[in-house]
Amino acid sequence: MTGIIPKSKAKGTDFCAVDDWYYIIRSDLGCYMLSKNLNKGHELSIWSLHPACQNGDHYLGDWNNYLYVIKGNSYRRVKNLRSDTDAEVFSLHPNCRGGDHYFANTNYFYIIFQEKGTYRRTKNMNHDSEAVEYNLHPDCRNGLYYWGVQGYFSFLKPASDWGVEFYTGTDLSNDKRTGVYSVHPDVLNFLPGGLAVTIGPAFGMWENIRTITNDTKKSVRWQRKINKKVGYDKQKMSQITHDWKISASVTAESGLLAALIAKVQFSFSAEYGGSHVSTESESWNEVTEEEEQLTFELEPNESLYLWQYKLGLGKEPVLFCRDLKIDDVPNPPTEVPLPPAQS
Repeated sequence: MTGIIPKSKAKGTDFCAVDDWYYIIRSDLGCYMLSKNLNKGHELSIWSLHPACQNGDHYLGDWNNYLYVIKGNSYRRVKNLRSDTDAEVFSLHPNCRGGDHYFANTNYFYIIFQEKGTYRRTKNMNHDSEAVEYNLHPDCRNGLYYWGVQGYFSFLKPASDWGVEFYTGTDLSNDKRTGVYSVHPDVLNFLPGGLAVTIGPAFGMWENIRTITNDTKKSVRWQRKINKKVGYDKQKMSQITHDWKISASVTAESGLLAALIAKVQFSFSAEYGGSHVSTESESWNEVTEEEEQLTFELEPNESLYLWQYKLGLGKEPVLFCRDLKIDDVPNPPTEVPLPPAQS
């Protein structure tokens, strides 16, 4: 099955936790999700991400309710990701640089080095005080995202036949698990690649919206106005945000946020349920009927086929592209009329 995009391929996206709140950061959307329970989808809310806190390489929260944004060889410590409150910047100690994942838990910071199969535990990422390095248990090595909360660590597992799950435990060295839990669909919808899990992978197809035939024995001039849908199905896509409380600080109202999530999903590769196309030039306004005037000269017994390209998720169309293609063969075109997404 298609899976969630791993942190290594989604800059500015991460999980972290403070107290009993879980954070899911989406810099590409300019916001983050808060939740009390990732398994049950409790108290889901969306908040804007302060510009100074966007596009971090890593995000983590500590036992004093501070949040950290790591960029390169330094980190920013703040009290609030939407207001950048009490911000301070520190350098990362050389021993604390280059980690694949960072999280904090019970007075220590943890740095995961997945390729080496180790993790580093330290009291302070600036001084690397009381640092110890341990081997990662093989079953704790392949997480997509890691976070710590109230004496436990968790990581998001690669997708399996059981869907998207997260592992919770107390020791990265010995696989001391306390549970494996499914991620609630309302949470999955906010994750990069999540729509492919909850709704279905993206598809693109040509739809024959009109066939014109001259069944006479002489040439005719055909002139008509045709109607076509243009835009995206706002009503259908807004269902993914139905159970989210979207803060007034988020500039996009729920319909626009849903459109942005879908737009990003279409840009992903097929491995993560996308179509790897850019839809920036298409209309992401609510779908409407548009008229287009067409004129043709048709030879005797000639037929013309009008095709429109549409993108969808699962089995449902989501975006109706504006350009038409006209051909004299009944088979749908083979080319994709949208530019490839930037990798």
